[in-house]
This record gives sequence, C-alpha cells and structure tokens, in this order.
Amino acid sequence: MFDTMTLTKVTGAVCGSLLVYLFISWAGEGIYHGGGAESHDGEEVAQAYSIAVEDAAPAGGAVVEGPPWAEVYAAADASAGENVFKKCAACHKLDGGDGTGPHLNGIIGRARGSVEGFAYSEAMASDQTPWTTEHMELFIKNPKSYVKGTKMGFAGLADIKDRANVIAYLETIK
Repeated sequence: MFDTMTLTKVTGAVCGSLLVYLFISWAGEGIYHGGGAESHDGEEVAQAYSIAVEDAAPAGGAVVEGPPWAEVYAAADASAGENVFKKCAACHKLDGGDGTGPHLNGIIGRARGSVEGFAYSEAMASDQTPWTTEHMELFIKNPKSYVKGTKMGFAGLADIKDRANVIAYLETIK
C-alpha cells in the first residue's frame, strides 16, 4: 500500500513542520515576551524599551480630576441630555409608569427609594435622602459603587458632560 519512501517523506514533513513551529514559537517568545523580566538562568533582565501612553494614569496611583461638578453642570445642555437619556430609557420611563427601573419624573428633589409600589433593593429603599444633582451625578457615574447592593445593572456614564446633560434633562421632567 505505502512504500517506504512515501512513509519517509510523510514522517520528514511532520517532523519538519514541528521544527518550524517550535522555531517560530521560540522566536516569538523572545521578541514579544512581556511577562516577568527574567532570563533562563534566573537573572533579572532590564526592560529594553517603554512606550509612553498619553491616556495612562499617572504614576503613583494619583487620580486625575477634571473640572468641578458645579462648573460642568452650569454648562449642561438639557436637549443633549435627551439624547443621552436613550441609554436610560431601556429601563426607566418618563410617563409616570415604572419599567424595569422606577419612573424618573421629578427625580431631582425626590427621596430615594420612594416610588410607591416599586420593588427597590434594600440598599436603595433604606436611604430616604433626596436626590440632588450631586448625588445623581455620583450615582449615574457608577451605580454599584455609589449604592452598594443596588439592583441597577447599568455600568454608568463615564463622561461627566453626558452625566450633566442627562441630569439637566431629568430636571426638566416633572
């Protein structure tokens, strides 16, 4: 069926392919290795280069702060906030009815967890502090961090201008 020459060629091709794979793997590891800088004999190796990234966090874990909330909110655009609200509209309504989340009519100034008949999380229902624009901004930025135990699954709005605009829009909805 197979003669020895064909079997030898197939075996040679398989072995050659494995050698090429091992060489490429070894070369790639040498070029792109990004793990702990350690050589094969256990000595530390100095990093050959570094790439500066403008958006990276400053060294030492310092937090870069943007403009103050009051300044951003003073320049907020409620009509732009209406567009941002589309992200919220999947769960919240503005017609007085509840969706997955409670309605947001008159939210600014209303006590937290106070919409009659809505099943709030214990964390939200236990705090009756009124929603101010400052509280709302912190909540929309990162709901799970601001109210530990909230049922709200939204990740938050990263852009402070978007938060200011949507809060300005919500303030117009009574």
